[in-house]
This record gives sequence, C-alpha cells and structure tokens, in this order.
Amino acid sequence: MEDVAHTLTSDTQLFHHVFSTSPIGIAVETLDGRPLFVNPAFCSMLGFSSEELCGKHCVDFSPPEDAEKDWTLFQQLRAGSIDHYQMEKRYFRRDGSLVWGNLSISLLKGSPSPLVLAMVEDITDKKRAEEARFRHAAIVESSEDAIGSVTLDGVIESWNKGAQRIFGYTESEAIGKSVEILVPPERLDEEIQIMGTLKAGGRLHQFETVRVTKTGERIDVSLSVSAIKDSTGKTVGFSGISRDITERKRAEAALLEVNRTLEAQATVLQSREELLKIFVKNVPAGVAMLDCDMRYLQVSDRWCADYSVDSSHVLGRSHYEVFPDMPYRWKEIHRRALEGETLRADEDRWDRKGGTTWVRWEVLPWRRADGSIGGILIFAEDITQRKQMEEALSRMSRKLIQSQEQERTRIARELHDDINQRLAMLAIELERLRIDPQEVRSRLQQLREETIAISSDVQALSHELHSSKLEYLGVVSGMKSWCKEFSQRQIMDVDFTSDVASPLPFEIGLSLFRVLQEALHNAAKHSGTKRVEVQVAEHSNEVHLLVRDSGSGFDLEAAKRGSGLGLTSMQERVRLVNGAITFASKPQEGTTIHARVPLDAKVKIALAGGQP
Repeated sequence: MEDVAHTLTSDTQLFHHVFSTSPIGIAVETLDGRPLFVNPAFCSMLGFSSEELCGKHCVDFSPPEDAEKDWTLFQQLRAGSIDHYQMEKRYFRRDGSLVWGNLSISLLKGSPSPLVLAMVEDITDKKRAEEARFRHAAIVESSEDAIGSVTLDGVIESWNKGAQRIFGYTESEAIGKSVEILVPPERLDEEIQIMGTLKAGGRLHQFETVRVTKTGERIDVSLSVSAIKDSTGKTVGFSGISRDITERKRAEAALLEVNRTLEAQATVLQSREELLKIFVKNVPAGVAMLDCDMRYLQVSDRWCADYSVDSSHVLGRSHYEVFPDMPYRWKEIHRRALEGETLRADEDRWDRKGGTTWVRWEVLPWRRADGSIGGILIFAEDITQRKQMEEALSRMSRKLIQSQEQERTRIARELHDDINQRLAMLAIELERLRIDPQEVRSRLQQLREETIAISSDVQALSHELHSSKLEYLGVVSGMKSWCKEFSQRQIMDVDFTSDVASPLPFEIGLSLFRVLQEALHNAAKHSGTKRVEVQVAEHSNEVHLLVRDSGSGFDLEAAKRGSGLGLTSMQERVRLVNGAITFASKPQEGTTIHARVPLDAKVKIALAGGQP
C-alpha cells in the first residue's frame, strides 16, 4: 500500500509538472465557461496573471465574432451533443493587441462535476507567415514581369501570368519543361555558364541577354536570379525575374543612330536640335531633353506617363521645379554630365513623399553642330515594381523556410504534448498493473482501447502530412479512405460518393485532396454540424469536387476581407492545376464548396493505356 500511495503521489506531481511546464496554454473551466485553473503558458500568451484570467468568462478573451463561434460550440458541448471541438480564434492580450490561438476543447467526464479542458497553442507567427506568403503570391501573380522558378536541373516549376504575356507559353505548357525552351540555340553555352554560376552560389542581377518566345520572336530581357534554399540552407532551385527590355534596347540603338547621323551631317544648329527633339518625343522609353540651365526642351510620352506629368506643363520649366524633391546627388550627376561625362546606374533609390521609387537611369550630354554641349539627355526607367518583385521573392523564400520550421515545430509539439504524454500516461497505468496485478482483467480492455487510439492518431498525423493513400489506392479511393478516417476521428458523418470513370492524374488528385482536407477541417471546426456531403464526379471533361454541409455557414464577403487564409489556400491549390473554385455560404444556411479542374484529353488517354 505504501508503494501504491507513493505511485499516486508521483502521478499527481507528474500531472502538476505537465500542467505547469507545458508550452501550450491550458485552462480548466466549469460548464459555465469560467476558468478554475490556468497554467503559466496561457498567462504568458495573454499577458494576464492567473488571478485575472480566472476572474473572466471565456467569451471575454476574444473579439465578439470569434467569441460567438466559440460559445455556440461550447453550448453544444455543455448540452452533450459533442464532447470536443477545435477552432482557430483570436485572443485579446492585456495591451489590447490580438494573438491567434489554435483552441482544442474537451469534456472531462471523470471528475465528480464535469469540467472542460481548454488547450490553446499560439499560432500567431504561423498566421502572419501565411498572410505574408499569400500576399506576396498575389503580388507576384499581378506583376507584368515574368517571374518563375526552376529546379537545379533547369526544369520550370512555377510560371506567372507575366511570364505567359512575355514569352507566350501558358502555365501548363511551361511547367515541367526545360528552361532551355526560352534560350536561342546560339546562346545555349551562355545558359550553361549561367546555371554553373548559380549552382556555385552566385546570383544574376540585371543580366541582359536574349530570349526566344513561343512564336520564335527574339526579345531582349534583363534577368535577376537567386537561389531557393530549404530550412537547412541547401539550394533546391532558383527563382528569377525576367523583364522585357526590347523597347529600351531599341530606343538606345535609335539614339546611337541619331547621334551618328548628327555627327555625320554638316547641319545648322537649329536643324540638329530639332531632329533630336523629334527623336525624344517619339522614342518608346522614358527620355527627357534639357538645356544647360536644366530646362525641359522635350519629353517622351513614356516619361510623362511614368512621372504623371503633361508635356505642355513641363516644357520650358526647370527640372528641379518640376521635381522639388530631387536628391542632391542627382544634381551632382547632372552637373558632371553637363561637363561632358556619361553616367548610368542600374538601380537607384529615390525616397519621395509618396513612397520610395526605384529608377534605372543614364545621363549623357547632347552636343550642338559646333561640338559644344547644348544640355543633357536623361534616360529613366521606373523599376519600382521589379524591385518589389525581387523583395517579394526574397521574402517568400524566407517565409517558406519559416513555414517549414513552424510545421516541424507543430508536429514536434503534437508528438510531445499529445502523443508522448499519452504514452507516458499509458506507461504509468501499466506500472500500476504491475504493482496490483488483480486489476489486469478489469483494466485490460481500456488500456487496449487507449493504445489503439494513440496508434490511430499517429497514423492520422502521418496521413495529414503525406498523401500515401493517393499513391497506393488511387486518387478517388485514397480520398474516400481519408474521409472515413476523418469521420471516425471527428465523430462526424462524412457521406462520400464518387462517379469518376478515368484515372485522375496525381497532380490533380493531390490538389483536390488538399482542398478536401481544408474544407472538412473547416466544417469540423466552424459549422457546428455533424454531417458533411462529399462528391467527386467527372463530366464535361472536368473533375468536380463538391463539399456541402448544412451548418452555421458564414458571411462570404466578410471572410474574404478578413485575415483567414482557408479560402485563399483552396483557391491557390485549384489555380495551380488550371481549375476554378466557388464558395456559397450564408449565416445559418450552410456552406457549399465546388472545385472543378479540366482533364487534359491526352493525359486521360495515356493513363487509360491508349495513344494520344
């Protein structure tokens, strides 16, 4: 008996140690939603003392819209219709700021009076990383420059709309192909040197070369390429930005030709100057012609568009009057050009009142017929968007690494704080049986069930991370099997039906599988319903995924404006396989998610064993 008492005391100390040292916030609440105990991690997360938190109600912790969702599910828990739920919600800190938490609520039935166990994991960094990643992805997608990534072997992995506009290849046509489809045959050696430089740890910055489009047209481009690294620092590929500089190169060639023509002609001052003005006016680049007093003689239409000025309002005026925030260093550049120098910068920062502008410029003198300097020409290209793209790509690479680390941390926490602790509890129970073998018969079935539950949860965690079922069972069977496991874990009825005749390509299946996972997790967390319909069907040369519930629904427009990323994530998944997705939901009227992806005829025939 002394050994048993010692074991129970040790157990109590162990439980207290787990409660006090857990990195996840823990609160034990009454069925009225009032905390009885909170651990240090929860206090640290919100910045309140334990006494302050225990003096609050659970709905006081969050903004009204989050608290309302939480309280609705809490009441279902109290009524006995569910025994646990999970959701992501925001929490108020003492200073008024908001943090994101992943809340898991379970009903503790073993105590004399039923209690509620709330576990809250701080996922603020994860949310911010997701928001930044999708925000940067939107910037990349809207860029007019070509932005893409390749593997170490030069195989194209991503391709934005700007790349399609410049090179003519659609995303589906480009991805999976060698980047050499863009390289003229006579420049293949140059491409080999470029890849060698990149693999050796170098980078390309505004490297000017020639590329070929889908139609065979050769265009001048400026390339900036940098490495993509994984969380260990290993280079796994390269991301790059290609800017079409064909017009600029033509303008430079035209200017050179004009200068040569002027040098060869024995013309009078007026005709020489007028010819140069005509060139400046019509050149398809940002160019300004100024006299020795830095007053405008002519500007191109592109110059007016880039700097939001009207030629009729600037001609005859001082350059420094038009741009009073001109940096002093640029005035020094103009002075040197007026003395005969030609100066240039591939990129230069201009901090203006309305924000930062990045410019690529070249300044050179123009001369009269007698050889004297009549003023300067300024070639200026606004490269602000390109710089934003470069910074966005750099941030995306960093965020990708952070996201990988956060995912690893989440898995480690789940293994440590859930699986590991449950295994420790199981070990304690087995030790008790060793001390008191008479309880073996009565406790054996319960321990067996606990072991099976732990095994199932480990398997579920594995399936969430890796899509092995899709590989081994095929797409539709793998989705059906996952739905069955999910329904058992969440105690939900997932009604899965399918009508697909053709084997689905793995890329399409994986995309739809991730959408299905996101949709069902959202339904389990937020809908309040215990039944979801899932349909996978093929018709009109498309595969359709339909996920429908009759739960609480949500305000679609408010969700799009909010900080949640579930809808954006699903949209991005489907977009990658050239599909489309629609959402239909209203408060208290349920939610329907419909994704459809076109099936490539050649792929379908090949998968079926025929010839394209």
